[in-house]
Amino acid sequence: MADFSTALAISFGVIFVAELGDKSQLMALTFATRFRALPVIIGITVATAVVHLASVALGVGLGAALPTGWIALGAGLAFLGFGIWTLRGDSLTEEERSRAERTRRSAIIAVSVAFFLAELGDKTMLATITLATQHGWFGTWVGSTVGMVAADALAIGVGRILGRRLPERAIRYGASALFGICGLWLLLDAVRHLT
Repeated sequence: MADFSTALAISFGVIFVAELGDKSQLMALTFATRFRALPVIIGITVATAVVHLASVALGVGLGAALPTGWIALGAGLAFLGFGIWTLRGDSLTEEERSRAERTRRSAIIAVSVAFFLAELGDKTMLATITLATQHGWFGTWVGSTVGMVAADALAIGVGRILGRRLPERAIRYGASALFGICGLWLLLDAVRHLT
């Protein structure tokens, strides 16, 4: 049970931070201007659960195939990369924005499909794969899914309250710094395992 709790807490925290300022949050805000919040959150949950389940499966496979030291090294470098990616920022393309604005299908289906496609290869998917190489699959899956949904729900709520004026720069810098700290910690762990 301790492994589940640890995986849940770590993956929730990492994915919540990774999602701050991500294009998925911008998509959530765009959909929330067109649909009620609850169907948007349900659609995000469905898409995230599916993508992160596949991510966890891939991460568990990699974790079984590679030695711990090399996994920690790769994870540390990945997290430093995620920090740079987060610092760079993210935005919706015009195609993504227009797709979110023009859809006429059920809100849950529209949001699920859009989020599923947007999350493929996104940093939250890659972070979930990385986390699953070192932590239990179920806790990582649940934590990463709930972390992403919570961050997007927060964006919807705060965006509605503040008229979509989030302090993007501060969020981006904070999230980037947290990724950098995690990356350095993992690199130190890798050095300990490899020496």
